[in-house]
Amino acid sequence: MLGWNTPDDYLTHVNEHWLSFRAPDPVAHYVLGMLYILFHIVSVLGNGSVLWIFLTTKELRTPSNLFIINLASMDFLMMLKTPIMIYNSFHQGPALGWVGCAVFATIGAISGAGSSCANALIAYDRYKKISDPMGVDFRMTSRRALCLIALMWVYISPWVVLPLLELFSRFTPEGFLTSCGIDYLSDAWDTRAYIAGIFLTMYVLPVLSIAVFYIRIFKHVSAHESTMRAQSAQMNVKSLRAGDDGDMRQELRVAKVGVMLTALYLFAWTPYAAVAFLGAFGGKAYVTPLVSMIPACTCKTAACLDPFAYAISHPAYRQALGRRLGCGQEAPTTASAVTASQKGVDEVVSTTPA
Repeated sequence: MLGWNTPDDYLTHVNEHWLSFRAPDPVAHYVLGMLYILFHIVSVLGNGSVLWIFLTTKELRTPSNLFIINLASMDFLMMLKTPIMIYNSFHQGPALGWVGCAVFATIGAISGAGSSCANALIAYDRYKKISDPMGVDFRMTSRRALCLIALMWVYISPWVVLPLLELFSRFTPEGFLTSCGIDYLSDAWDTRAYIAGIFLTMYVLPVLSIAVFYIRIFKHVSAHESTMRAQSAQMNVKSLRAGDDGDMRQELRVAKVGVMLTALYLFAWTPYAAVAFLGAFGGKAYVTPLVSMIPACTCKTAACLDPFAYAISHPAYRQALGRRLGCGQEAPTTASAVTASQKGVDEVVSTTPA
């Protein structure tokens, strides 16, 4: 049965639901271990390069890019816990004990809740940048961006600290007992209240915020294009600006990228939210060890793909990375660097993911 090689002090933290299943085949452990090695390598290289370039390139340290750095930090943090899972998987059990479990669950709670809020902040910044490009009503500065990020940490902290201290729900081993998370299988009132609360504040509200900001962006772009066409018609000219068709195609491309990346976020985190809700509210029969491991893998895919989606498409980032790796153009002059940086800042607001 599952838990056959688990120490007694570790078993005290395991929900009895998991102990009713047979122990998984060793091959399943090894496959998960290899999969997590792949996740770790791809994400650390991708997010590590994003943090390296954005933090060490002066021209890229803009208010908008601080939100990118924030999300990359969350994705990078998520992968710092994977060595625990890898080590346990190749030992076919919780070889690192309860301390490893608590560390794994804490990092997972921080990075999971933080990434949802970080995506919402990026969507908000993009909306303000596009709807008010001159900063008439609100100009995003580095100080304001850092304040918003600090508020995000305050917002997510209770959902991490309370279960860690077992003051409101608790962290517990799950699935193959080689990983840990919130105890969504308990019938206790505080567990159900915690699941409902974190589902509302860390999933529903961020997703709704992202949707609202994108809808407003699309409406603003559509209204702007309609106004430009109407004015062009009144003046009997094809367009009031050069390259109008190209600009329209660019806006459509941006819209498609935004929708695609929002879908990626939903793909990554909806399975985990669904499994937690099933376990907490009467669907335990459907939550098997294997089923519980699926959302753990899907959320890792977002951390792997995010850097390629929101940073690799950033021209100023690609140029800076190429120069650092010695395969790009020579470093530009100060004037051209500032121009390229500003162009990159304007575009990243439209290409960062939700």
